Amino acid sequence: QVQLVESGGGSVQAGGSLRLSCAASGYTYSSYCMGWFRQAPGKEREGVAAIDSDGTTSYADSVKGRFTISQDNAKNILDLQMNSLKPEDSAIYLCAADDCYRFITGRSRFWGQGTQVTVSS
Repeated sequence: QVQLVESGGGSVQAGGSLRLSCAASGYTYSSYCMGWFRQAPGKEREGVAAIDSDGTTSYADSVKGRFTISQDNAKNILDLQMNSLKPEDSAIYLCAADDCYRFITGRSRFWGQGTQVTVSS
């Protein structure tokens, strides 16, 4: 059974940094996409950053140059380093994983429980 567990959320002032981690277990596919989504109150869920099993990364325009996604394959951990945070980055951040077809089409089967990020001005 695939499990994704996020950690690292919290509260920070604008301009600050946070690092989110997602510990994955039970995922045995050799080809995959993993990434971070976020959902703020009253807004639709949006993709933030993603990485595939080849290490290719992609980012939402709103976070390019500020956020960095990385993975530690040995430890099965997905990280999101968030710098220069803005109040509009406040949201629940969720980790997701699946084969890339399901991931890209928004139909990932595996999700973490989410971690809250709050950025104050």
